[in-house]
Amino acid sequence: MKYLLTIWFLIHSYLCPAQIDFYSQLSNAALELTKQQVTYDPRYFSIPYPNGDVPSDKGVCTDVIIRAYTKNWGLTKPDTNIDHRRVPNLMVFFSRKGNKLPITQNPEDYLPGDIVCWDLGGGIAHIGFVVNVAVANSNRNKIVHNIGAGQVVEDCLFKFKIIGHYRYGG
Repeated sequence: MKYLLTIWFLIHSYLCPAQIDFYSQLSNAALELTKQQVTYDPRYFSIPYPNGDVPSDKGVCTDVIIRAYTKNWGLTKPDTNIDHRRVPNLMVFFSRKGNKLPITQNPEDYLPGDIVCWDLGGGIAHIGFVVNVAVANSNRNKIVHNIGAGQVVEDCLFKFKIIGHYRYGG
């Protein structure tokens, strides 16, 4: 038993810091996006296949997610294996390829690098990143998203009904 605990500890101590570091870097990549001037533009864009993306000065909430992963992985273009401009498509992708996490009202369950999806009402879904910026006088982190004013950092985790909570390490 002692041998198994030692093995578990060694594996855990070597693997977990890498994942924590990845999600911290992902959070930083999302925060970096807020420094760019982006106009909210939900229009349809004809995107070249493969390797297409909308113009870098335009975007919607889903583009924040894809651009942060692209920046974090050091890629120059999005992953062409998913239709990345639709929240429901990303929800299915993250459910299948990542970890689908419980939806709770406990802010401590939402860690930097986590992806959160909301129902804005009227059939409109929204998506954003939890980042490593704390809300003053709380145990809640802020969100990077684009809900119409460009890529911003806001305290909006529980502002809308949460319909998805994911962690995707690539």
